[in-house]
Amino acid sequence: MATDVELRDIRQFTDNLLAWVRGKGKIVIVVHDNPDPDCLASAMALRHLFVMKLNKETVITFSGMIGRSENLAMAKELQIPLTPLGITDLSDFQVVCMLDTQPGTGNNSLPPGTRVDVVIDHHPLREATRQCRWVDVREEYGVTATILYEYLQVQDVPIGTKLATALFYAIKSETQDLGRDTNLPDREAYHRLFPLTNKRLLNSITHPKQPFEYFVTVSRALANTSIYGNVLVSRLGAVAFPELVAEMADFLLRLEDIEMVLTMGMYNNDMIISMRSNRHDMNAGDVLRQLVTGVGAAGGHGMMAGGKVEIASPTPADVEEMENLMTERFLAELGAASLPVRHLIA
Repeated sequence: MATDVELRDIRQFTDNLLAWVRGKGKIVIVVHDNPDPDCLASAMALRHLFVMKLNKETVITFSGMIGRSENLAMAKELQIPLTPLGITDLSDFQVVCMLDTQPGTGNNSLPPGTRVDVVIDHHPLREATRQCRWVDVREEYGVTATILYEYLQVQDVPIGTKLATALFYAIKSETQDLGRDTNLPDREAYHRLFPLTNKRLLNSITHPKQPFEYFVTVSRALANTSIYGNVLVSRLGAVAFPELVAEMADFLLRLEDIEMVLTMGMYNNDMIISMRSNRHDMNAGDVLRQLVTGVGAAGGHGMMAGGKVEIASPTPADVEEMENLMTERFLAELGAASLPVRHLIA
């Protein structure tokens, strides 16, 4: 856990936050588009905190879709109540919270100009976030869920089996079993939560059946992968759901000798981009932000990053042009542009 001084600071922050929220009306939590385990578990935890300490219910809302099988299984098995942002009138809520995302990051569909009161995240602090009333952004943490776990601990809020399973799985999946971007609080939360989890639910979430589209995308990824030394680029074409792009990046990083992976896939009019790394001397978020400069938005941290480039009414030529631009910038950034190319499938 955090140090005694840090715990006192967390206790003071959460005491003040709860006192402020107590005097307000309805609460809404906005998570990023196509939510992943970290934002889902974090939303569950903050909702639980408000129920237990204030007896106030909270609406959890998101845009996009949940496509990845593990994330679908998590939402279903843990019975996480989710409401589409498109049918949510944010003006009805007196407290607006954002978890695992921030205003203006490009990975959420919060309407521009919407008042945001609470931001809790582990990604780099954005300038727009500084205007919010309650901000807890810890870039040194690997998982937002760990921050919410600490809230529950300092406020002496009991953690039930389903919430423990959600928080544990968020840390497990986001850090790949503590293998990337973790600190001591993440590791301690992981080990303390595991005994509280429902192992049957955890197995159902971790090992779900995969849809047909998953294997189609795996085949396409293997057929359209180029390797430049220890750098890999894969062009996925059209994907059935956005999370497949990140899933393929995780999958391809497992190839021996590969240190950096860039995957690109089209979903509707957006090119979804994911980057994965096992290098500690480079920040994947910084690299991807350089790649999309002038054409899109991106975010991330040490070993993982994601971004999006909108291509209005894309033709195959438009998509190929953007793929080429991203590839050229990626290879140039890593000094791999002059290396010979290899392919997984000839």
